[in-house]
Amino acid sequence: MGEFKVHRVRFFDYMPSGIRALAFNRDIERIAVARMDGSVEVFHCSDRFFQEKIIPGREQCGIEGLSWVGERLFSAGLNGGITEYDLTNQKVKYTVDAYGGPIWTIAGNQQGTHLAVGCEDGTVKLFEVNEDKIQFERNLDRQKSRIISLSWHPSGSKIAAGMMDMIQIFNVETGHSVHRLLADRGVGTSRSKECVVWSVVYLSDGTIISGDSVGMVKLWDDQTGTLIKSHNVTKCDVITSYLIVPLEWQNEDSLVAGTSEGTVVQFQFISMVLGKDDKEWVRTRTFKNHTHDIRAVAEITTAVVSGGMDAQLVVRPLLDKVEVRSAASALRKIHFPHRRLVSCARKSGLMLFQYPGHLELWRLGESEGKGSSLFVKRNPEKLLHLKVKGEDHIRCSAVSPCGEWIVYSTASSLRLYRLHCDNNNVSITKISKLPMVLSSANQLCFSSDSSHLFSASTQSSVHLVSLSQSGCKFVGTLKPKSGSHQAIHLLAASEDGKWLASANSDHEVHIYNLQTRKAHCTVPVYSSAVTAMGIHPTTNCLFMMYADQQMCEYSIEQKQYTDWSRMVQRKGLHRFWMERDTPCLNVMFNPQHPSHVILHDTYMLCIIDQSLPLPDDKTQFYNQLTLKSLPEEQRKSHSHAFKVCKTFKDILCVELMSDQSLVVVERPLEDVASQLPAPIKQKKFAT
Repeated sequence: MGEFKVHRVRFFDYMPSGIRALAFNRDIERIAVARMDGSVEVFHCSDRFFQEKIIPGREQCGIEGLSWVGERLFSAGLNGGITEYDLTNQKVKYTVDAYGGPIWTIAGNQQGTHLAVGCEDGTVKLFEVNEDKIQFERNLDRQKSRIISLSWHPSGSKIAAGMMDMIQIFNVETGHSVHRLLADRGVGTSRSKECVVWSVVYLSDGTIISGDSVGMVKLWDDQTGTLIKSHNVTKCDVITSYLIVPLEWQNEDSLVAGTSEGTVVQFQFISMVLGKDDKEWVRTRTFKNHTHDIRAVAEITTAVVSGGMDAQLVVRPLLDKVEVRSAASALRKIHFPHRRLVSCARKSGLMLFQYPGHLELWRLGESEGKGSSLFVKRNPEKLLHLKVKGEDHIRCSAVSPCGEWIVYSTASSLRLYRLHCDNNNVSITKISKLPMVLSSANQLCFSSDSSHLFSASTQSSVHLVSLSQSGCKFVGTLKPKSGSHQAIHLLAASEDGKWLASANSDHEVHIYNLQTRKAHCTVPVYSSAVTAMGIHPTTNCLFMMYADQQMCEYSIEQKQYTDWSRMVQRKGLHRFWMERDTPCLNVMFNPQHPSHVILHDTYMLCIIDQSLPLPDDKTQFYNQLTLKSLPEEQRKSHSHAFKVCKTFKDILCVELMSDQSLVVVERPLEDVASQLPAPIKQKKFAT
């Protein structure tokens, strides 16, 4: 496998933000996630839940709800505005003030014509969804307390609104309330304590299902305004509930609810007696995969997705809806972004850590001696704390390989700095006169000699900027021949400075010749998204990793897949490799061993030796211990291409430095959990 001097870095105190809202779009198999820092993420459910889009948040921009209207995504929050997102360019498209104070909930009708929002001032406001923008239409009858939750009847003719101690049913056409359902505060509850209706779901048969702060899931009849049945789910709050609706709208048969104890409860509309048609809502399953409050839950085609204060997105498959046992039927927990938050200056031993509101530059420590644990000669040192100007959070950042340039971009601006290091004295100079085209970037990358900056812009184009002692100069723009408008999420430059590869959300990979500044070729489009890629320093072959764990190698000069890549596609990869549930985040190459490709995901580091045979499903995949026990002459016959190391925990970044040392940035989940607020204290048996 090879030996490396490893810097284990655990001083990147990245803290993922809690999840506040979820919205699933069945037509395009996407689920949108809103976090408490105001950021919005879009995951592709049928592509191993790859995080294909990230829209950074803003300061003081708390999101309370998300809603899809067709392929358009809207959010609303406590700032009182309704925001539509430009998912192509991954930024806010516009924000409209609802003029009702903080907005607690947002919901779109199934017809895709209107949005309803519930406001602090007690009004439900209707907005018409037009082609270019939304427009205010009317207010429904004003209530005395804030509107906490909303749900449209599938016909679009009625709206159920949850609030303090009651549920109001509105006729959309007249705007008047037609029923008031009083929520019971529960036995033994103080009369001064209000019952908050956190969530409501309106079924096509007129049944309304609510979850409240008393810990009850209740079923109501909208015609008589009476309570049909109640289920005592928890002693704490039922914070959220979600209805799954199959392709036929009449067969609403499953509902999930999340509680403040961290449990998800599923209810199903089933017959209690075999062979009879009489059905009722029955509690069927309880899942416990969270440690803190569940703030959002959704049931997608084959799984339940939940998220909350512990910041992890949990995908819990429903085995009765999974036909074949595969990687898709395994429990999946997503803790960290599927993007790199760490940039390394390989030639100068510097690391740049990206936080939402600031950057930190660190110098690696030094060690001496030999063995599995080395003596620390010099401790790591924090050199710089660079705070972002304005309210926007950082979208992307990079430090040049030589360590002299730092660049970052938000949704509205791009900043470039020159770094001056004189022994222990560190200073930076802002480059004030930037080219006009560098207004913002979706991805940033430096050339290997630090002479050029590549900035991924809109419509899959890349701007080239030359860097010098005097500043920077715009060189040109690289545009793909396909005319794609999707944002670029990956850039990779060759070591010799001749080639640049870009990957966008349309799964397109474009390769440009930097000497002629023209498009060279396009890699054949694959059905899965590219999660990591790199250009080999000697062969100039592009190595790509995909979200479905497939890999391929493409010869840039010959414009075709290499023989090794064709062999991989012909023989296939080991099932243990294919069943991994986190995407590879980086591709590196070892100049001392040209046949070695170094990869990593959240849980493992892998070296692929292209000179060795591929393992089949009958071969022992994790075979390092077996090889160590064999004599030297027998090891080669038992070796295969994949060497996996699971020594490191919760990896955010792995980078191979110029001195052949490895930098491994870890963020143990125990450290993340220790910084979370205390969960609800629960009485346990024998304690």
